[in-house]
Amino acid sequence: MTAFVAIVCGLFGLAIGSFLNVVIHRVPAKESVVRPRSRCPQCGTELASRDNIPVISWLLLRGKCRTCGASISARYPLVELTTALLFAAGGARFVDSWALPAYLLLFASLIAISFIDLELYIIPNRIVYPTLFAGAVLLIAAALGEGDPDRIRNAAIGGAAAWFALLVVHFIQPRGMGFGDVRLSAVLGMYLGWIDLELVLLGMLLGFLLGAVVGLGLVVTRLRSRKDAVPFGPFLAAGAVIAILASEPIIRWYGV
Repeated sequence: MTAFVAIVCGLFGLAIGSFLNVVIHRVPAKESVVRPRSRCPQCGTELASRDNIPVISWLLLRGKCRTCGASISARYPLVELTTALLFAAGGARFVDSWALPAYLLLFASLIAISFIDLELYIIPNRIVYPTLFAGAVLLIAAALGEGDPDRIRNAAIGGAAAWFALLVVHFIQPRGMGFGDVRLSAVLGMYLGWIDLELVLLGMLLGFLLGAVVGLGLVVTRLRSRKDAVPFGPFLAAGAVIAILASEPIIRWYGV
């Protein structure tokens, strides 16, 4: 059953990943993610359905537009594959939980946020706020469906605690911690707290640790200087995802 759910979620993730590419491209430009249909950014030709098959179309076209031959970024299949993998992992992790839809929503949002932040150094409110509100509704429904309303309180505490902690960091070092990261932390804290409040601290610490390690590596390899900004959102997202997917063994270890 677990393998079946993981496969179904992975295939669903491929389709969602294709949509996320549209989100990543259009949301920062404040364009509609529904219309018009996907087009080649170079020649403007509307893509046929056969050219919109996740991953496969990019491979068959060898990463080029069928009409003008312009290169198509490898980001497109990367987003689709990443979404598929995370959805499959989420399906396996929450196979017997009402919370599966909520966490698939979170993973999709974090992928879009991470790629946008890496490219443009922004975390769009147009993604953060809908994820926060829709996620809250889905998590409340899951808690009630599982007969564990205490999770609602824990999610609220987790979101507030993470938001406040990063708000303090933002005021101390505003150049190193943007307010978009603070908003994102509220979403992550809510989702981590729903599982277990102890995961909120772990998820945030993992994010800071990953950011420190990668930042130091970039400086050592001279790809960045100490004065260069490094987007922090992807590291927060990665830390939270690791804590969520590894939460069962972590909770068992704490419970020993």
